[in-house]
Parts: sequence; structure tokens; C-alpha cells
Amino acid sequence: MNIEVLRYNHDKDSTSGLLFINGEFACYTLEDEHRDVKVKGETRIPEGVYIVDYQQAITPLTKKYRAKYDWFDKHLHIKDVPNFTGIYIHVGNYEKNTDGCLLLADQAVNDPKDYASVQYKSTQAYKRVYQKMQEALDNEEPIGLTIVSK
Repeated sequence: MNIEVLRYNHDKDSTSGLLFINGEFACYTLEDEHRDVKVKGETRIPEGVYIVDYQQAITPLTKKYRAKYDWFDKHLHIKDVPNFTGIYIHVGNYEKNTDGCLLLADQAVNDPKDYASVQYKSTQAYKRVYQKMQEALDNEEPIGLTIVSK
């Protein structure tokens, strides 16, 4: 499976993008802002090519998601991001919901009062994308993730 995130907008706090699965639009993305020097929990993933696989460790966030979503098993982990650890794909509507992770949603807007990107319908987008990736991983199909900026 090939996943591409095409970043199309960024502001002082966040980065908005489009996520494609095998060339077809799947949902919007939201990340932290770009920084030349990484700040823990406040920096977006560097452009590049990565592998997505299950996070095998059971973290507090994994336990929270398992309790909340009956379809959830393990987090989708973006592996080998330089200078980052624990980078997941997950639910979130605001930049404050990510510590460097990739958030998914079905709607994206710019909030005019603080010029920040905001997403809506995150859970439904995440569930749909999660289940597609889960099927691929369960069938031992590798998932490649390419992140590029416009």
C-alpha cells in the first residue's frame, strides 16, 4: 500500500495536508508546524519516505483507544523518523492534539480568529483509513508513506 501526504498549507502553529491511498484521496491531515530545529512535541514530520507498521508496545494511548473504539487494536506507527520517537497516525481536530503525529479528518478549515488550521470528523476518517491499513498489515502487505510539501 502506498500512502502519500501532500502538504498544501502551513501557518505559525500547524500544517495542513491531503492523504492519498494508492493515488486516491482519502482524507485531510493536520500536523505541527515546520521548524528547522526540532522541538519535542511541536515539530512536524520531516519530508521523506517512511514505513508504517503497528506499534507493538501497549502505551497509555493504545489502552485509551482500545477502550474507546471497538475496532481498534494497535496504533499505526510511522517508523524511523529522524530524531522522532512514537510517531503515530491518530484522531485529532486541533494542532494541540498532536505531539508531532499525523492527525486525520474528513473536513479541514482555517479558523479566522486565530489563523490556525482546524479539522472536523476526525474519528470517522481515522476509522476508515485505519481499517484499510489494518487490512494491508494483517495481510503482510507493507505500507510506504511519502510526505511532500507543495
